[in-house]
Order: sequence, then structure tokens, then C-alpha cells
Amino acid sequence: MTSFIIIAITVLVSFLSFSNRILFDRLKFNAYFVKNSREWYRTLTYGFVHASWMHLLINMFVLYSFGRVVEQFFGFLFLEKAQFYFVLMYISALAVSVLPDLQKHKENPTYNAVGASGAVSAVVFASILFFPVGEIYLFFIPFGIPSFIFGTVYLIYSAFMAKKQSDNIGHLAHFTGAVFGFIFPILFKPKLFILFLEQILGYF
Repeated sequence: MTSFIIIAITVLVSFLSFSNRILFDRLKFNAYFVKNSREWYRTLTYGFVHASWMHLLINMFVLYSFGRVVEQFFGFLFLEKAQFYFVLMYISALAVSVLPDLQKHKENPTYNAVGASGAVSAVVFASILFFPVGEIYLFFIPFGIPSFIFGTVYLIYSAFMAKKQSDNIGHLAHFTGAVFGFIFPILFKPKLFILFLEQILGYF
């Protein structure tokens, strides 16, 4: 499965960067270097390095959990081109999710970001588009949450925390990646949005 390949590459690159600061600094997202040194590759490579093992494991666990579902739906939608479109969505999400931060921090050489969270959020929200009444389970909640409700709360929380700026988490990238992941399949199959709404209406 394509998601397994992405996970393997991400784990390998992250592992190497843990013990190689030069590699880590070379791959991380830095809006100032992207704009002023034309190091555009950073808008992709940052997603393959992580700040810690916990950061890496959480992102890869979520990608493993939701990637399989999205790949199955992509198989129905795109047939033999499913893997291509899954990779296209993931790589595009890496770039798109940091565009707001690129604009915001392009003159700030101290702003850095790493991690696949933006692209992983895209995968999660693609799954929400396909099956909005499915249940998502969180570690600290003993019952499933309908995915469309989880998605709504996630977006509100991400937007609020991005505006608050009280921690070092890339909430704006999470929000942007999530929205992109929801929209991406619709760009190719517009009827998916109608099916999404029908499932939610049927839930009630």
C-alpha cells in the first residue's frame, strides 16, 4: 500500500535527521529561506522530518489508520490510478498546508516547522468526506465520535489555536491541510460533496 511506503520513507528520513542536525536543518521548513534563498524544496521535505520520536509516531499512526481507508476509496474512484492520486494529494497537501505560514513568516528567519501533520490532516479529512458518519475514536474518549462532528470540532479548534498562537504546534498548517484534503477528491469527483451531504442528512 502507498501509505506504507510513505510511512517507511518518513521514518527513515526522520531517524537519520535525529542524529544529523545538518540534515535536519537542511530539510526543515523555513519561510525566510524559501522566499529569499529560493529553497522551495523545503515546502515538501519538512514533512519527512520530525521533532521527536513521539511526534513521528503519532503522525505515522494516524496516517496508517486513515491512509488505508482513503486508499480503498481512491481505488473505487480512480481505479488503476489510485496510487498516483493518493501520492499527489499527500505531496500537494505538504506544500499547500504551509502556504499561509510562508506568507506570514517570509521575513522571519527564526520560524521553522517540521512534521507531516498537514498532509496527515489532509488524509484524515479525505476519509471524513468519504464516510462522514463513521466513528473516530480518541485515546481519552471511551466512545466513537461521528467523523463529521470530529472534523468540525477539529477545524474550529485549529483555527482558534492558530489565532491564539500559544504553543509551538502548527495549527494553521493542520487547518489548511485538513481543508485541502476534503476538497482534493471533490475537484475530480464533484458529486462526492452531494454524497457527503446525503450521508449527514441520513444520519439525522
